[in-house]
Amino acid sequence: MSILAKRPLNSNAVKALEEMKMEIANEMGLSNNLSNLDPIENIFTAGTVGGMMTKKLVEMGQKQLIDK
Repeated sequence: MSILAKRPLNSNAVKALEEMKMEIANEMGLSNNLSNLDPIENIFTAGTVGGMMTKKLVEMGQKQLIDK
């Protein structure tokens, strides 16, 4: 079980991450694949988008640390 599943999630954070996911998928031209019913294609698309989300979140965190 994930650590996140043991505590309540902030609904605003969940919404913001979902919006970020769709924004990145649109930028990459993959937004249609996220709703695709083919599970294999969806797994690879989600992995690509998730990787970009992680990269952007790390960059945002680094910027906040530098700005402090």
